Amino acid sequence: MSHLLLPSATLEQKQPIYKVESGCLISKNADVTVAYRLELPEIFTLSPSEYEALHAVFVKAIRLLPLHTVVHKQDWFVEDQYAPGFGEERSLLSRSYERHFFERPFLHHTCFLFLTKTASGRENWNSLSTLLSRSKIVPKEMMEEKRLTTFFNAVSQFVRLLADAGISFTQLTDADLCGTETTTGLLEKYLALDLRDVAPLVDLDFSEGLHVGSKVCQCYSLGNLDDLPQHLETDVRYEKLSTDRTPFAVGFAAPVGLLLGCNHIYNQYLFVDDHHKTLKTFEKKRDNLNALALYSRQNAIHKEFYDLYLNQAVSEQKLSVRAHANVLVWCEQEGDPKQLRDLTSSAIAQMNCKPRENTVDIGALFWAGIPGNAGDFPSEETFYTFAEQACCLWNVETNYRSSPSPFGIKLSDRISGKPVHVDLSDAPMKTGLITNRNKFVLGPSGSGKSFFTNGLVRQYHEQGTHVLLVDTGNSYKGLCELKKGVYFTYEEHNPISFNPFYVVGKPDVEKRESLKTLLVTLWKREDERVSQSEYVSLSTALTHYYLLLSTTPRVRASFNTFYEFLQQEFKAYLATEKVREKDFDLDNFLYVLRPFYRGGEYDYLLNSDKDLNLIQESFIVFELDNIKDHPILFPVVTLIIMDTFLAKMRQLKGVRKMILIEEAWKAIAKAGMAEYIKYLFKTVRKFFGEAIVVTQEVDDIIGNPIVKDTILNNSDCKILLDQRKFLNRFDDIQQLMGLTEKEKAQVLSINLDNRPGAKYKEVFISLGGRVSKVYGVEVSLEEYVTYTTEETEKMRLFQKVDSGLDMPSAIRSTAQELREAG
Repeated sequence: MSHLLLPSATLEQKQPIYKVESGCLISKNADVTVAYRLELPEIFTLSPSEYEALHAVFVKAIRLLPLHTVVHKQDWFVEDQYAPGFGEERSLLSRSYERHFFERPFLHHTCFLFLTKTASGRENWNSLSTLLSRSKIVPKEMMEEKRLTTFFNAVSQFVRLLADAGISFTQLTDADLCGTETTTGLLEKYLALDLRDVAPLVDLDFSEGLHVGSKVCQCYSLGNLDDLPQHLETDVRYEKLSTDRTPFAVGFAAPVGLLLGCNHIYNQYLFVDDHHKTLKTFEKKRDNLNALALYSRQNAIHKEFYDLYLNQAVSEQKLSVRAHANVLVWCEQEGDPKQLRDLTSSAIAQMNCKPRENTVDIGALFWAGIPGNAGDFPSEETFYTFAEQACCLWNVETNYRSSPSPFGIKLSDRISGKPVHVDLSDAPMKTGLITNRNKFVLGPSGSGKSFFTNGLVRQYHEQGTHVLLVDTGNSYKGLCELKKGVYFTYEEHNPISFNPFYVVGKPDVEKRESLKTLLVTLWKREDERVSQSEYVSLSTALTHYYLLLSTTPRVRASFNTFYEFLQQEFKAYLATEKVREKDFDLDNFLYVLRPFYRGGEYDYLLNSDKDLNLIQESFIVFELDNIKDHPILFPVVTLIIMDTFLAKMRQLKGVRKMILIEEAWKAIAKAGMAEYIKYLFKTVRKFFGEAIVVTQEVDDIIGNPIVKDTILNNSDCKILLDQRKFLNRFDDIQQLMGLTEKEKAQVLSINLDNRPGAKYKEVFISLGGRVSKVYGVEVSLEEYVTYTTEETEKMRLFQKVDSGLDMPSAIRSTAQELREAG
């Protein structure tokens, strides 16, 4: 028995695009298409009301289009891998972070929109009419210029309307569509199902289903009313991130968008036919069904449906359209088609739709999906509805986008964990989202707060920021050691020690003022008043002391030498000037400050033998855990901290500065330092700086007026970690921090749907109450070792340092041990 072998058709003969000119695709049916690339809102960032508003804009835009226009929205979701940047200038932790995410898989989303003006109505255009099936193609005469002008004007209005709603458009050029000598155009990319810039030419096989090169394709359509739910919504409740109190919304089509974890294209079609002609046709069908209603109850029911449709179209002025959506999925030949089928069917079922696989007609649907060929879509695959319902089928979300700003930090995408570049400071200031760079961080113990703040500080420092940290828990000891920073802490054998009298050059007015404040704090009780004559005497003493230092190089600046200067030279000066004891009691002053002089109880505190210029030190940590309740040491240390940062603010012009105060802010606020904190939070933005306060107790916020009136009001960036411990009291937190219902839902969704097997925590970030997202905080093992607050793990690291290893080597060694231990 012989077989008749038919010759294969060439793609050049069959492909439906006649010409690409001036950014327009012209098909062999004389259809004209304008193509755009769209930037949609990011997933998990919209509230139900925002979905409704976006949907209303889509419907309004559809109404602008002339008759016989086809809207084809094509969303590509292609498996990709994260490609990190390894630069020589990168630090140990930065390189380890990039290595940790090397080739992390994720779905790359690209959205295209094709607006097609057909040469005629296509209500009855079936599969046999398409350019794929017809043997002879006779191009129709091009439409008259007036119709095209009307169409292009409508397209401009369509684009402007959606752009005003926050969706950015980029019109595709001839090179984007057709390619160049070195790059592949979108037409070829689609026919190869490959979005790479250099996509290979492949064969198309329609004999058994659809094979595109080595890819095995399946198609599932939403083109039948029986397959759709009774009601279409703009958004649906996403159970995985919802709680009993807070529903979490995603778009209606999200299950077949980013939440469908395989290679796929989601095609959405909307056909603007002659509305009045459609209604007349339905009136005739309704009359026929009415006449036959006595013979069949089914006819009576269908007649009622037509009545309902026609009544809504007339009374509510709704636009009658045809719609269709389909999901084209594919895998390589060695893949598992059954797994792909199960995955896609499940996704469609989550939309309360019936999954219907296209087998015989997959070729026609694939062919109609060619950019610019939407006019060739077979009408039997569409259903009649209104524009409102048709737009519910549209995918309206995309991946988290990285900020184009050169400054920022790396956090993780919520679905795949892919790194995302996030700017919390500069870009939001420029766009007006925030008016200051200050941040407030709230996270209970164990929520991953230390890992987030360590990562934030580390990345800011690597980008040139001067960092000053005030801590009560050794959270930053590893990072400080790695950065060769200055670490101040109090231990019995190594007590905390400064030299506030050391300055480079002459002390400026602010330095002298801070030294006077320090001396007054040591001398007087909080409730004691300082007289004007006492203040003038201290000012004179400091002026003469620094004059002595400038003329006597052998005298070293310290509290000891200042004390000795007061005992001798300054005592003689007061006698000469006949300063009375009641104006300035020098003996009392010397007696009260005697404990801080050589041989006294606190002689170590202000006489450090290290001449550190703290203004030029870029990484400083003050660890106050052991002295936060000390009545003498704590006030002195906090004064020195504030003096150091205020000096940095004013002297380091054009240098970014950050002060991060952990739980120590509670003690600082109680020690008469409230005015410092108020001043700091209100003025730091003027000096290219930011203040960050970190706390873990809700009562600290609710019960402290400093936080409520100063810190929260002057922190436009609010950062919250897992709040499930405070679930019963979260309404108070929401009210105090001014969180919207959307932000509340986002906060309470933290860590509800973390990827199985991955070790990370999530964090909520709100910028000015206008933009808010939840990110993952995932770190490499090297970062984990550096940031951890677990005592045993910190001991293991510092034992290696004590044994002679430098900090980078100790971190690598400890991380490798953890890696080998699994």
